[in-house]
Amino acid sequence: MSNVVPDPPLNTATPNAEATEAEALIKDREAIKRALDYYLDPPEPYSVKPRRPSTMFMIAPDTDTESLLAQACESLASASVMASDFATNLIGPQRNTVLAIQQIVMLAELAVNRALDNVDPQGA
Repeated sequence: MSNVVPDPPLNTATPNAEATEAEALIKDREAIKRALDYYLDPPEPYSVKPRRPSTMFMIAPDTDTESLLAQACESLASASVMASDFATNLIGPQRNTVLAIQQIVMLAELAVNRALDNVDPQGA
């Protein structure tokens, strides 16, 4: 079944309404195509070039696992305390967000502690 009246009807109040509408549709289609091409088919430099982390702060390759885990545990404990202290100055949703971050850090600290116990069971 063909529709005689376009959906939605064109604004026929101005003499150039159809031309203006057609130009707007063309611009919209071009913008949609650019957006889809950008997100679905990224430019080559982004997809080919691998990310190289900064070498400014490097951990010595011969550092043992126990030392790395101990350092990570201390860092996580410090982050947990900082988040907890920061949360005391906040109210409402911001406080809840910081406390959630603090809880995630604390869970990571527990996991690192368990890994440290697994590496050196007699040190526990």
